[in-house]
Amino acid sequence: MLEIAIIWDWLSFALRWLHVITAIAWIGSSFYFIALDLGLQKKRELPKGVSGEEWQVHGGGFYHIQKYQVAPPDLPTQLTWFKWESYSTWLSGFALMAIMYWSGAELYLIDRNKMDLELWQAILISGGSLAIGWVFYDLLCKSKLGQRPTTLMFLLFILLVLMSWGYDQIFTGRAALLHVGAFTATIMTANVFLIIIPNQKIVVADLKQGKTPDPEFGRIGKLRSTHNNYLTLPVIFLMLSNHYPLAFASEYNWIICSLIFLMGVTIRHYFNTIHARKGHPNWTWALTAIIFIAIMWLSALKPPIGDDTEFSRSLNDEMSAKEVQVVGFDQVHEIIQIRCVACHSQEPTWDRINWAPNAVTLEGEKQILANADRIFLHSVMTTSMPPSNATFMTINERQILMQWYAQLPQAQKWPFRQHHSTQ
Repeated sequence: MLEIAIIWDWLSFALRWLHVITAIAWIGSSFYFIALDLGLQKKRELPKGVSGEEWQVHGGGFYHIQKYQVAPPDLPTQLTWFKWESYSTWLSGFALMAIMYWSGAELYLIDRNKMDLELWQAILISGGSLAIGWVFYDLLCKSKLGQRPTTLMFLLFILLVLMSWGYDQIFTGRAALLHVGAFTATIMTANVFLIIIPNQKIVVADLKQGKTPDPEFGRIGKLRSTHNNYLTLPVIFLMLSNHYPLAFASEYNWIICSLIFLMGVTIRHYFNTIHARKGHPNWTWALTAIIFIAIMWLSALKPPIGDDTEFSRSLNDEMSAKEVQVVGFDQVHEIIQIRCVACHSQEPTWDRINWAPNAVTLEGEKQILANADRIFLHSVMTTSMPPSNATFMTINERQILMQWYAQLPQAQKWPFRQHHSTQ
């Protein structure tokens, strides 16, 4: 069994590595072509059909690039297609989601406090929502709204907000944000696979037959490519979010998720503007900073631990030790032994957990004190641990952990403990 666990863990690592590599390739080529397209210079002496050109220097050489708005008069003998980066990113991400969230559904996907789902139901909702969401988005784009890009972009944002809220009503916070990212990535890859590349192949086929290609195919492709451009940065955030409980375990995680999409717009607007040589809209950075500060504020606004007013009051008052009862370490040790050590030990006993997550063990006093800030962040400030509350940690137990943390010497708390350890 250990050999299988090792193989399974390395398979997950390999898929994650592949996912990151292919995502870098896809995002890099996407951002490059967006910048190239916006930076094209229009001159009178350009060949017929060429909408702009660009001179670039890289790697010790010069590149002269011209763009045909529809198609060149004669089809080149060799064409380089940019599509496999997108397909590989989505396929590796989907496989990783199946390994992490479908095979580990009891810990990472299903939250029985929200919806008591059977495994097959959770997987069906997980996979089915990606397909149904794409169909709805595609219908919006193919409707008359496709001629009104700004309105369509606004409706796409509303759709993403609704998906964020909907996933949070069903799955764990970790899975909810991950699925919004997967849903967005599905839209982006499907745009490439089902719209952009097929339309380009129609243009190529027309050229081979001596026909004049329809410029509408280019307009449609550019619309979908623009959507992909603005969605890229939020997808990266959402894929990283499962490592940061202040993002996914907040009571307002779906609002945080929605604000991230606005940040994606403000950041990309800045770069798109400078690539188009239309100035430097520095106001976008100020707006981005304001949105990010709002996200940080929301993440700690109210602990998602229940409606206990005394708990919330104590936490919001910076956990003043004068306001809480003195908690002995034995109480804390007992809670951690019952609720945490099944995973966080040298030899975990929880099914399918073969070694302590993130190499964090909580078996003795020194280990618990060394991870006091993590315990507080993951089990009090947020409820990301235990995952899906699989070991049924109670509100009262979280209160005890909060009170224990409040009475620790300041030097044992982050960032003071971290700073002290480096002296």
